[in-house]
Amino acid sequence: MKLERHSKIVELIGKYEVGTQEELAEYLNKEGYNVTQATVSRDIRELRLSKVPTENGKQRYVVLQSQENFNDKYIRILKDGFMSMDMAQNILVIKTVSGMAMAVAAALDELHLHEIVGCVAGDNTIMCAVRSVDDTIIVMDKLKKLIVG
Repeated sequence: MKLERHSKIVELIGKYEVGTQEELAEYLNKEGYNVTQATVSRDIRELRLSKVPTENGKQRYVVLQSQENFNDKYIRILKDGFMSMDMAQNILVIKTVSGMAMAVAAALDELHLHEIVGCVAGDNTIMCAVRSVDDTIIVMDKLKKLIVG
């Protein structure tokens, strides 16, 4: 449950300009996670979230840490959410655990695989636009290696 909540937090702060623990708790509660401000405070500390200024003068939470630890978290999200994948020419279709597609798509985006142009996620399905058919095969191989470990 904690890993899913952490995945949701990363997704939410990427999607919204979340500036306070209370705001984050409110978003999480709307998403079905029954959390208190104390839980959110612990999660923020564990995820090593930092506040940065926004263009409008407010502050928002972001993930700031070494790229290695950053990638490790996203690889863990990928491993935990991944169910299967298949290709249709240069489109990679990834099936995930129900409710995890957006977090897994965000993880894929953050891994910065140059073969992937972009991802669109639903509830349990991700469609990745890949540069070419050959690149799709390369991406599938890379993902298999990441997931297997």
